[in-house]
Amino acid sequence: MNNSQTGKGQLYKSHPWHGVSTGPNPPGLVNVYVEIVPTDTVKYEIDKESGHLMVDRPQKYSNYCPMLYGFIPRTYCGPKIGAFCGAQTKRSGIIGDSDPLDICVLTEKTITHGDLFVRAVPIGGLRMIDRGEADDKIIAVLQSDIAYGELEDITKCPAELIARLNHYFLTYKQIPTTTSDAGERAVEITHVYGAEEARRVIELSMQDYSELELVPGFTSNF
Repeated sequence: MNNSQTGKGQLYKSHPWHGVSTGPNPPGLVNVYVEIVPTDTVKYEIDKESGHLMVDRPQKYSNYCPMLYGFIPRTYCGPKIGAFCGAQTKRSGIIGDSDPLDICVLTEKTITHGDLFVRAVPIGGLRMIDRGEADDKIIAVLQSDIAYGELEDITKCPAELIARLNHYFLTYKQIPTTTSDAGERAVEITHVYGAEEARRVIELSMQDYSELELVPGFTSNF
């Protein structure tokens, strides 16, 4: 008797990181697993082993993520992402943060909870470095969104919206004045880049992911 006969094949959903495609036409149109919505007062994060959405921590300060926030399936911020960030910032020793690639999705619709997928069009990104690790935040618009769906590049977004995103990512972990041991900001955003570079970052993260199976102890066969 097989799983389809017993119904067991319907008991399990695919792992959001490994079991779902990157998108119908990446890097121009991607799937996004949403972890956080703007009304959330705690930070949710995928448990990498089980694929379940978990409470990571309560938000420390009175700020909210202004967009849908999650990651692109079957991406990974590894050596290629770290090298690209280092080249763009002219810094040495930058590495990827060993997580799937983060993405924020702009929409005028109210989505009340995470743990779901949307399709989105990347229009740019924030080059964020967190304690020497590349932690890019891709910015996208919800596919066919009535208000924002026609935006093709982050340069067309209101400057105040980008400033709000910058503020969130610089403060959601710590007080903005917190510094590293070297006396520098522990988290910084060095650049805001456009759609073309965002697509390049996605491509590199897909390449980093494709090489993960070469790493001892890691498997993407979920």
